[in-house]
Amino acid sequence: MTDFKKIDKSWSLFLDRDGVINFERVGSYITRWEDFRFYEGALDALKVFAGRFGRIVMVTNQRGVSKGLMTEEDLNEIHEKMLEVITSNGGRVDRIYYCVDLEDESFCRKPNPGMAYQAKNDYPEIDFDHSIMIGNTVNDMIFGKKLGMTVFFITSNRVPPVQSNATPDGVFSTLKEISDTLI
Repeated sequence: MTDFKKIDKSWSLFLDRDGVINFERVGSYITRWEDFRFYEGALDALKVFAGRFGRIVMVTNQRGVSKGLMTEEDLNEIHEKMLEVITSNGGRVDRIYYCVDLEDESFCRKPNPGMAYQAKNDYPEIDFDHSIMIGNTVNDMIFGKKLGMTVFFITSNRVPPVQSNATPDGVFSTLKEISDTLI
């Protein structure tokens, strides 16, 4: 487990979206801002993270766009409004990377590392060995593990994976629980 006292501005934080910072519609999609609801304590956690991590990026699979359930403009509106709320509450997300591809084999689709490499390209100071991935799916854990990140699992609506390539370094009930360990 990562020694939280060693986390400073040289570290980066990778966050999944649905099921981590906001309520997820399992088996469905958040297709409009009106359906987006932050988890209790998520905004407080993001404020703590903003003070600790040098880079904070969101990496999210958004297959609903390619399925025609929403447009990319709908997705961008959700993200713009989400970022406004996060910022107005003292938090920060430096960039959102999303993959709309349908195929699981797509390089940008988690658990594949494409979005992490995009982030590294945009922010060369990112060091995956000094990064934490927080997610709520097996794919989030595999994504982080493939890159050498510390991975934390949020038990919002799933049980932690037991696969050897996806075993989390820590299991928490909420994002706020993780941020409380950093204070």
